[in-house]
Amino acid sequence: MSAGKIKAAAQQVEDTMLRAYRLWFEHARKCDTCKHESSARDGCEVGRELWGTYCLARIAHPEEKGQPS
Repeated sequence: MSAGKIKAAAQQVEDTMLRAYRLWFEHARKCDTCKHESSARDGCEVGRELWGTYCLARIAHPEEKGQPS
């Protein structure tokens, strides 16, 4: 794999994580249930699902966070 492809793959992973976080954040700002909770796991069902998607995206690629695999 060339350096360009590796960099593109890393950027795609980052974009996936950021997108998942952005979707959760936008939901949490607008949702009456989620915006009054101190923890994402205490929010509404949709908010918990979006947060879970974000967590899975982070777990799927630990090397992108500077952690060993």
